[in-house]
Amino acid sequence: MIETERLILRPYTEADRPALAEINGHPEVGMWLSGVLTRAESDAFMDRATAHIADHGFGFWGAERKADGRLVGCIGLLVMGEGMPGQGGIEIGWRLHPDVQGSGFATEGAAACRDWAFETLGAPEVMAITADTNVRSQAVMTRIGMTRAPSRDFDHPRLGPDHPLRRHVFYSMPRP
Repeated sequence: MIETERLILRPYTEADRPALAEINGHPEVGMWLSGVLTRAESDAFMDRATAHIADHGFGFWGAERKADGRLVGCIGLLVMGEGMPGQGGIEIGWRLHPDVQGSGFATEGAAACRDWAFETLGAPEVMAITADTNVRSQAVMTRIGMTRAPSRDFDHPRLGPDHPLRRHVFYSMPRP
């Protein structure tokens, strides 16, 4: 668990399933994830995230707003997947409900995850990826001290050649 001024990043509970399904099923979230998730797909996403946390001791945690205990999204760390640039390294990611986007939660949570990765995991580098058109996520990456590595930009292997989100940018930060 990671605690920031306004957030608690924590493993999921069964009670989180409806709120997570609402987030994953929202069109404004889905437009950056190549589509919305059905309830069953969202539940499977939560199960995979929970398994990752169990396997690695970290993962794409539920982001709970301290002020009211509401699950407002997911922020955390993942092992960069097979076939991706930086495979096996530590990736920072986030996904927030649209009604809290722009509140600084992504930056706050991602910065805490960055610090946790360096201090607790001893990660030599943290990475983040997003569609080349997702300038809001790129701004978060810049705000937490990451820089773009154009030589590591890539076409996402799970998106078809004509998919509008296929081209991805790669940001990273070495351990200070």
